[in-house]
Amino acid sequence: MSNLPERMLSLRKSRGLKQENAAELCGLSYMSYRRYETGEREPTVSSLWKIADFYGVSVDYLIGRSDIR
Repeated sequence: MSNLPERMLSLRKSRGLKQENAAELCGLSYMSYRRYETGEREPTVSSLWKIADFYGVSVDYLIGRSDIR
């Protein structure tokens, strides 16, 4: 999932959000969201779904399996 941190950062910045705001809107804790975005931890499947749904992209896009959002 090496593309996940970069894609999360790009998607968040494109919406002009701070990590705290993005985490809340995704339904995740700030610390979890921050760790996913910095690559410190890998998210659970349910967290991936929440992030993908919030940003309107596929899980495959988030993890780098596809370049199609």
